[in-house]
Amino acid sequence: MQKFKTAEELEEKLGQQIRNLRILRNLAQSELAERAGVALNAVKRLESGQTSTTKSLVKVLKVLNRTEWLDTLAPQVTVNPLQNVTSKAPRQKVFRSRKTTAKSA
Repeated sequence: MQKFKTAEELEEKLGQQIRNLRILRNLAQSELAERAGVALNAVKRLESGQTSTTKSLVKVLKVLNRTEWLDTLAPQVTVNPLQNVTSKAPRQKVFRSRKTTAKSA
């Protein structure tokens, strides 16, 4: 797995992948925007790795038939971490007797 140093690098990579998919589907940016119900500028920003809304991203991925990419963001949890916690006996309060000591004068 390739590691990226910055968020900008990841955004750029995602944008390239979206652009490649659009081209493979033989869609113009304007056609993708229309089908997705987003502004043309939203598609341009996504493809260039610039800021866009999550809603725009999801709509574009739906048109490109890549909603499974979203599943990789939050995979289904198969193990409940709380099942691994062992229950301990409740703590008991310790009672200490108080001894009075004489102060030397």
